[in-house]
Amino acid sequence: MLHVIFYEPRIAGNTGNAIRLSACTGSMLHLVEPLCFEMDDAKLRRAGLDYHDLAHVQVHPDYESALAAVPGRIWAFTGHASKFHTQIEYADGDGLLFGPEPTGLPEEAMAHPRVAERVRIPMLPGVRSLNLANSASIGLYEAWRQLGFPEGV
Repeated sequence: MLHVIFYEPRIAGNTGNAIRLSACTGSMLHLVEPLCFEMDDAKLRRAGLDYHDLAHVQVHPDYESALAAVPGRIWAFTGHASKFHTQIEYADGDGLLFGPEPTGLPEEAMAHPRVAERVRIPMLPGVRSLNLANSASIGLYEAWRQLGFPEGV
């Protein structure tokens, strides 16, 4: 199983979309508190549609407990890296780590000893960032593709 980690997510709709992503890929979504919304937020439920019961979601009180729940390596997605996400050889159990919407991952999260490497999604110069749920989808589908889409149809 692949793991997606949202470090202190701030926008309910993005997390709702990630819940749907988890249901569609069989991945585990880890949410690191503090969250800037309630898990029963209407925007979160609307974005996740009726996938909440099909998704694997864990809310963690802190970063350490989220990392402890991921058995594989941790790949930190950031615009401040030179290696592309497609240059990584993903393995079952790996975790893809994404930071909060307005700021991205803080340096201390990326410097954690569990983080194997910082990776980036290519973009045209002069743009700040992709949407969080879109970034998670891009990264997760590349990792899942490399693993042969296990359990996928």
